[in-house]
Amino acid sequence: MAEPIRFLLNGAPVALADIDPQLTLLEWLREERGLTGTKEGCAEGDCGACTVVLAERRGNGLTWRPVNACIRLLPSLHGKAVFTVESLQEREGCLHPVQQALVECHGSQCGFCTPGFSMSLFALYKSTAQPPERDAACDALAGNLCRCTGYRPIIAAAQRMHALPAPGGWRAPASGGTSDGERAVVAALAALDGGTPLDYAANGRRWLAPRTLPGLVALRAAHPDARIVAGATDLALLVTKQHRDLPDLLYVGDVQELRAIESGPDGLRIGAAAALTDAFDALDADFPELREVWQRFASPPLRASGTLGGNVANGSPIGDSMPVLLALDAAVELVGARGARRMPLDRFYLGYRRTAAAADEIVSAIVVPPRPANLLLRAYKVSKRYDQDISAAFAAFALVRDGGTIAAARIGCGGVAAVPARAPRTEALLAGQTWSESLAARAADALADEFTPIDDMRASAAYRRTVLGNLLRRLWHDTRAGAPVVRVEAVTP
Repeated sequence: MAEPIRFLLNGAPVALADIDPQLTLLEWLREERGLTGTKEGCAEGDCGACTVVLAERRGNGLTWRPVNACIRLLPSLHGKAVFTVESLQEREGCLHPVQQALVECHGSQCGFCTPGFSMSLFALYKSTAQPPERDAACDALAGNLCRCTGYRPIIAAAQRMHALPAPGGWRAPASGGTSDGERAVVAALAALDGGTPLDYAANGRRWLAPRTLPGLVALRAAHPDARIVAGATDLALLVTKQHRDLPDLLYVGDVQELRAIESGPDGLRIGAAAALTDAFDALDADFPELREVWQRFASPPLRASGTLGGNVANGSPIGDSMPVLLALDAAVELVGARGARRMPLDRFYLGYRRTAAAADEIVSAIVVPPRPANLLLRAYKVSKRYDQDISAAFAAFALVRDGGTIAAARIGCGGVAAVPARAPRTEALLAGQTWSESLAARAADALADEFTPIDDMRASAAYRRTVLGNLLRRLWHDTRAGAPVVRVEAVTP
């Protein structure tokens, strides 16, 4: 008899047995529970029509984050609370503020995308106490696509919803803090937690979810053919797009040691199962220059599910975190049956999606050294869309200066080789030289010739080489003394 998957659905406890562990939350909601408010659009986490909100305990409170139901595997919800658009139904004779704001601001036309927008707004509503600034509202909605309403009225709704009365059970006290409804969810989640790892099996497939690092290492040794899964933002596409049967799955998201983010003498240590949202917030504290590229990394629902360790371990040449980590001289920690070890990230990638991790090893953490003094840091992403798009080319530059001289240079590049890679020849050209326009021009030519990229649907090889050189020229114009180029934002009427 399989141990059931237990979670809260719109506040009510659910226990599932005999459900395929590779079933997505979206399919289960629509086909098994008849909750068809959550829509299916792209089945790959791009359109946001399937957005739901996931609540997890954190201390005595909750974190509220939007996630894509279409690529969320059901067992990963064990011990968590899921809220769908149906949870916003009328209470106490009034609509939820999210709904009322959309009505008042005319934020829906055909309505297909509206449930997903509503849930992204709901996550924003639960995470902020004050009306968001326009930029914050746009970022919160970056994972939701609309084809007919237009975004202006939806953004207006985001800025209107906090001014509307909330249903009593979910109204925060006048002094702030946790509402009665939130306290009820915290208590219900605590009651669900039996304190034991989930070992779930059905349809000849198994989901193993250890809670400790030693338990994870032991299960990895005992099940060498199991696929490791964290946020499943990439792995789930094998199910939804390729309709493949996966082997047993070893889930790392319940291992608390892997979710921890700690700052110490050797720098920032980010557990491999820490959500991208949390990892980027931690990096932003020490490296605020990276804020824009993190905002352009996928979308809020994908960042809430995906993990930094998963992005690094996946080894995709177009993963946006690795060029930055390479430029910052990050290291990767590995753990296996024979113990733990640490290696520089620039030695981790051996070939296309091949890494130096042994068969029994798991990425346990990413370590970013402390920020060096006099660091000049920039990262640039070039893609066809500003938000939620795959990079055609990506470059991160970290120059340590000693007066006007470049004492050390590290450059991380993505989308231009079989693996995320440094640019050693260009780095050597820069080191020991005075930072100047002529040096930047020579280095730009060198960087353009450093790699042999491919032609594909995102860009030609010639375009990628040209872009790399131009990004180094942009670095000069962004950082030149006395007259840096100032970015002017477009003003929306």
